Amino acid sequence: MKNLIGIVLILMSVSCQSKEKEFPKPVKEPLKMELQKDVEVATLAGGCFWCTEAVFLELDGVKSVVSGYIGGKNANPTYEEVSRGDTGHAEATQITFDPKKISFGELLEIYFATHDPTTLNRQGADVGTQYRSEVFYHNEAQKKITEDYIALMTAEDTFGKPIVTKVSKAPTFYPAEDYHQNYYSRNQNQSYCSYVITPKVNKVRTKFQDKLKK
Repeated sequence: MKNLIGIVLILMSVSCQSKEKEFPKPVKEPLKMELQKDVEVATLAGGCFWCTEAVFLELDGVKSVVSGYIGGKNANPTYEEVSRGDTGHAEATQITFDPKKISFGELLEIYFATHDPTTLNRQGADVGTQYRSEVFYHNEAQKKITEDYIALMTAEDTFGKPIVTKVSKAPTFYPAEDYHQNYYSRNQNQSYCSYVITPKVNKVRTKFQDKLKK
């Protein structure tokens, strides 16, 4: 599973997975989203959804994380179709969260700290448009917060290279097949999980201790 898993260990030395970067500064949100209900939804694409799912499940205030597909041309795409790049969908996670415990801006902070937003259609050894960096906003507040944060990181040259993350209005999100859900917790000894996902999870546990589930 996943592109070039057989040579992940070789690529790790040059992959974004192994780079130690300065984490972006906390977001100063310019707008407060009106709370229509007790939860909000964020949809983020940043490479393999096994990775992003595992990261966001660590966070206090996150109610659920669903891996799936978004931003393509076909309804109800399959993993095989998306993996071939046939549909234009990105692998993404849809995060339901309590904004009283964790804000959309804080989710963005962790999102940008746990993937490389400077590589176009690629995260490490995972190559293709399905692995692109893209924020799918659900309202104008999310759009502005994302654009302002990208502008802040660009001004501060946080990554030393241009940020290529797209900001798009969220279309229909299609949940992935059942075997993709909660993948990391069920497959931690699998090589991709051990060498690619575990370092991301450990980084979050170290750098964002105040945001973890108790």
